Amino acid sequence: MQIELIETFLDLCETRNFNRTAERLGITQSTVSGRVQALERALGARLFRRSRSGTELTTPGLRFEPHARALRLSWTEATRAARGGEDAPPTLRLGIQHDLVTSHAGEWIDTLRTALPDAAFYVEGDFSAQICIDLMAGDLDFGILFTPKPHPDLHFESLGDVTYRMVSTETGALNSVRRETYILGNYSPAFSRTHAELLPHLSAAPVSSGQDNVVAGLLSALGGTAYLREDTGLALAALGGVWPVEDAPPIRQPVFAAVHLRNRHRAHHRRMMTLGRRYLAGDRDAARG
Repeated sequence: MQIELIETFLDLCETRNFNRTAERLGITQSTVSGRVQALERALGARLFRRSRSGTELTTPGLRFEPHARALRLSWTEATRAARGGEDAPPTLRLGIQHDLVTSHAGEWIDTLRTALPDAAFYVEGDFSAQICIDLMAGDLDFGILFTPKPHPDLHFESLGDVTYRMVSTETGALNSVRRETYILGNYSPAFSRTHAELLPHLSAAPVSSGQDNVVAGLLSALGGTAYLREDTGLALAALGGVWPVEDAPPIRQPVFAAVHLRNRHRAHHRRMMTLGRRYLAGDRDAARG
């Protein structure tokens, strides 16, 4: 079976539109239709139903979709292995939540290289939703993220949490924080819910961002008050002009590991999950050992 048939089927599952899939894949609509028909002939089942309201998966199409994702992942792994050469180390592709890249990626990769000397690593920072998409597509092998996106093809495990604390250029007391100069960090849905429960009067700020480094930059440029990752806040405080708001409640953000369901029992992936838990727990030496 041609992998182009699977790629076209899965793209159409997302767009539910033959024209849109043709645009995304850089082919004609007739080619999309021809590929779908070829796949349907090979499977002996109709996969899509087209009507004035749009394109919908049939029951056989719904049943085939998770298998198609597994086929695409297997093809990706097979081509990578074939092109790598017999002596090339396996490359593990990691997606890490943006807020964890600047503070943890270096030490984390150093830990992994010590524990898994037979592997090579590719690292990129992204948001949780895109990491999950890339894991499903086979473009990543392992994800460290804030917000799991449940999917039949994905497996998630808790690694621990990171702490965010309030810092300010204006005050060290929570009751003196001004909403008009407050910079809201929308780091994840879980963070936002906790923030709204603890500090509802500050949850409608005039400036907000979803990345710790951006919030830190805004705080340095504009002044005011914001929640930053604990180590980011300490680093700013050390430079002067910023101090902790001591009576503001800390907010802990859960961190999760994510892998494709097919990889959940593989030795390297299990090892990375164990190392991640030890690392976030602060046991750097045990993680490296």
